[in-house]
Amino acid sequence: MPLEFPLIPTNTRLESNGDGAPLNISETVSRTFFCTLTVTDQIEQESLEVSIWGSANGQEFGKRPLLKVPQQFYRGTTKMVLDVSLRPEINHLRARWELNRWGRVSPTPMFVASLELMEIPPMSRDTPTKRAVLAAKSS
Repeated sequence: MPLEFPLIPTNTRLESNGDGAPLNISETVSRTFFCTLTVTDQIEQESLEVSIWGSANGQEFGKRPLLKVPQQFYRGTTKMVLDVSLRPEINHLRARWELNRWGRVSPTPMFVASLELMEIPPMSRDTPTKRAVLAAKSS
């Protein structure tokens, strides 16, 4: 049975930049996650940037995210895969979000969103990439 983790709980109202709580992933088997960002409400003239950060100890999350979700402007769902199987030092994940607002109306941005992770089977390391297939054909 796949494990599911909320990095941003369902129906979270985001009105300022912030970080989610650290989530311990040391017990996961595949260390590969299907990430679903869902925006259920927003106002006009604003953007949301969400990223996922990794840490060995749950305290220090470094200077670069493991995954950046494409910038969001509207309601909808964005799905991506996060694979940390080659990063054994990563034991904790957390979400970070940044909001931006422009225009002449209310200066406070507002999104209602969630970020769910579901553990999935590991990605195959034996599947050739398109580049490898093309290189083999040209030799």
